[in-house]
Amino acid sequence: MRIHDVLRGKPSPEVVTISSSASVRELLALLARHNVGALIVSDDGSSVDGIVSERDVVRRLVEDEGVLAQPVATIMTAEVHTCEPSTGLNDLMELMTEQRVRHVPVLSEGRLTGIVSIGDVVKHRIGELEFERAQLDSYIQS
Repeated sequence: MRIHDVLRGKPSPEVVTISSSASVRELLALLARHNVGALIVSDDGSSVDGIVSERDVVRRLVEDEGVLAQPVATIMTAEVHTCEPSTGLNDLMELMTEQRVRHVPVLSEGRLTGIVSIGDVVKHRIGELEFERAQLDSYIQS
């Protein structure tokens, strides 16, 4: 299985981005509106300047309650681990585990084309296992 297979199974191909100059309060509104746990920080909508998650907000909020008015750039992670549509699912799972990340942007020829979360990976893997189980049941019963 490849990442492009996971992306095809997502309900929407849309990748929600936010500008690095947007406020953390705006970030929270977008996270809630789209029911996602992280956004790609991109000033042009196609490059990856960073990534920012709910966890980033919570960790900073504990230190500084004024963070909500600050720009996203102050809390984002600038070093982002990415993959390509042709990346194998096992390779992505290994990356997520080793780097302890839950969201990985997908780049095609350097342009943002998708994002895969740990939830997407688990959902896809469960689907594979259910298919294999059904095939084995069919084989045993025939």
